[in-house]
Formats: sequence, structure tokens, C-alpha cells
Amino acid sequence: MNAIQIKETLVSIENVPLEFTVMFSGKKSKKVNGLYKPETREIIIHNLNFTDDNLLLYTAIHEYAHHIHACSRNGKLPSRTHTSEFWAVFHRLLEKAEEKHIYHNVFAASPELNVLTGIIRAKFLVENGEMVKNFGKKLLQAYDLCIKIGGRFEDYVDRVLRIPRLAATTAMKIFQYNLNPTVGADNMRYLAGVKDDEQRASAEKALLEGKSPDTVKMGFKKSVETDPNERLIREKERLERTIETLSKRLDEITQELEKC
Repeated sequence: MNAIQIKETLVSIENVPLEFTVMFSGKKSKKVNGLYKPETREIIIHNLNFTDDNLLLYTAIHEYAHHIHACSRNGKLPSRTHTSEFWAVFHRLLEKAEEKHIYHNVFAASPELNVLTGIIRAKFLVENGEMVKNFGKKLLQAYDLCIKIGGRFEDYVDRVLRIPRLAATTAMKIFQYNLNPTVGADNMRYLAGVKDDEQRASAEKALLEGKSPDTVKMGFKKSVETDPNERLIREKERLERTIETLSKRLDEITQELEKC
């Protein structure tokens, strides 16, 4: 595939309002396979890194995800580019590309890897999930016993079990919410933090259907204003608060230094 074909393929997966270009560097790079320049909206691919069009397309979709992410932010990217928001965009593009048979899932094509995946899911993800859930059940029993003997459960967690309180309360919620161990312990911890019952159930369903954790998190994150001006105003307010706090602290330090 050449650069023109790559761009046409990317647009066929998902079109965007801001124009962009795709360029092949004609070089091999040991550091990265490609990069995106938001200032010029250029996707640059080190095409000599690839001998396989499918792998090249994977990198192109990755860089295109940066462009789409930038489009949603008035053409600009945050200082940390690989955020949950980015990964959600990237995974969405990969799903679309697979559905359109543009990009093929290399993981699904390996029988050996599929067998190993089944073992990892059943032996580790599910078992770890069940262990954390049962851990929460036992902690709730310990909570009742602490109340019965007149002891503070927090003190029991701190000084007897010697575990973080957050870990204890999260495990207890996992059991109370009756979360499905199939999603794995880490995803169960995330779900335990979703307060709304309907949103938690929907998020769990999405994970069970194969959605990536970042996709699920962004799907249930509070919607950000689509108006770029509104976003800029909020960012300006945050910066002003930070500057005010730092200015006060600077004045305090200056006063302390003058006393010395």
C-alpha cells in the first residue's frame, strides 16, 4: 500500500472534519513506527519498518486516532497524548476496520494463541475475580464481627490485616454489587467505583461483550462539552485558580525569607 491508498483507507473507516496528510518517510526507525504532527496534521509512517501491509495499517490507524482525538479538541492534543480518551478512539477505529474487513485481527487468526487466551481467562482472570469477590465477602463478615466486639473496622484493616482501606472497601463493594468475575479483578475494581446501578450494569455488559476497558470508561465518563469555547473557558478557569494558589504560596515563601 502507498501513502495515498493508506489515506483513502483511513477515511473509509471513519471520516473527519479536519483535512490531514499521510506521508511515508522512506526510512526505518528503531524508536517508533510512525508519528502524528498536530500542528501540520501530518501522519508520518516509517514504511521501511514493515514487510506486512496489515501491520503498516495498524500503525496508520494508531496515528489516525491521534488526528481524530485532535479533531475532538479543536485541532489540539493534550500534553499527554496516550490517554484513555485516545485509546477509546483507537480501539473504536480498529473495531470498525475489522468489521469492514480492512484490517484483520491477528490474534483471532492464531489457534495456539486462542488456546492460551482461554487458559489465561479461565485460570487467572476469572479465578482472580472470584478470589477478590470472596475476599470482599469475608471482609464484610469481619466488619460485622468488629461491630459485635466493639472494635473499629478501619483499625482492624489498618493494624491487623495491614492493607489499604481502599482495597478493603473496593473488595466489599465487588461482593455487594455481585459483579461478574469473568471481567477480571481489575475491571471489577473499576466497576465497584461506578455508583449508578444502571451505568454499572451497562459497563459490565460492555466488558463482557468484549469492549476494551478504556472504551467502557470513556463511554460512561461524564460528557465533556462539545463547544470548544466552553472547554477553553473551563481550562482558563482551572489555570487561573492554579495561578492564584501558586501566587499565594509564593507570597508566603517570600515573607518567610524576609524574616530570615
